[in-house]
Amino acid sequence: MSTYIKLLLMAVCWGGTFIAGKNLAQHVGPLTGAFLRFLVASVFLTALTLRQEKRFVLPGCKNLLLLFLMGMTGIFFYNFFFLKGLKLIEAGRASIIVATNPIFIALMSVVFFRERLNFLKLVGILVSVTGAVTVITRGELLTGIGGSFGWGELYILGCVGSWVAYSLLGKVVMADLSPLAAVTYSSLIGTVGLFPAAVMEGLFSSGGIGPAAWANAAYLGFFGTVLGFVWYYQGIQRIGPVRAGIFINFVPVSAVLLAFVLLDEPLTTSLLAGTVLVSSGVYLTTLGSRPVSGSCASGGGRCRAS
Repeated sequence: MSTYIKLLLMAVCWGGTFIAGKNLAQHVGPLTGAFLRFLVASVFLTALTLRQEKRFVLPGCKNLLLLFLMGMTGIFFYNFFFLKGLKLIEAGRASIIVATNPIFIALMSVVFFRERLNFLKLVGILVSVTGAVTVITRGELLTGIGGSFGWGELYILGCVGSWVAYSLLGKVVMADLSPLAAVTYSSLIGTVGLFPAAVMEGLFSSGGIGPAAWANAAYLGFFGTVLGFVWYYQGIQRIGPVRAGIFINFVPVSAVLLAFVLLDEPLTTSLLAGTVLVSSGVYLTTLGSRPVSGSCASGGGRCRAS
């Protein structure tokens, strides 16, 4: 399979996480759903790490703390907010809000890593934020967000904040560990943290976990986390981070289209306009950025939009 086809399928896989997440949120609680997702993902990531790196590189004390924080932000809290938000708002709208991840990572990189904010980045940020506001307000920019902003939107914005923190931590950790090792360690830590929380939420309740919940969790864990990660980094190795990163812009497009086909969500003017604006803004910001390593554990750093 060609690299470009893999990258396109990667975008579809990540777009599909919003559909699977929406379905999973209807069957189990957010903490249980997050645990099931990363139980599946951690098994495959561990096997992949052992196969490719032959062994686990033990992190030092400094990196161990950072990996713990990555597990809490990118695995525990991101997925809690992700599933909690998807239970309340449309999958398509959620995907557009989450697609602004690279924009806020770029802004925070200016603050914490003193990266330069050039003209192209600034234009991309403004365009993308305009798109996100268009989606959140359902196109009523002049009347404010009061009537359109609720708990669902707030939870999804929590996803963005969690992923920004995860990605910034990952930039530091990946100076010593490979992206695969960092993702695997943070996934294992996050899964361990999610287990007691899921038990308290009712993981072992008498009703049990049905096949629909397992199927959606398996999709999120394997296709949305592991396979997407592998194909993305194969793309980076073969065609470079800039060209591979362009395919990230197809994630919200695929999510909106899949939500329309599979969930019967409407294709509103504000949703379509927001999709174009956010994708264009992320593209411009990517062009204005120097290639920086990112991580793809949960659902979306610079390389992730879900």
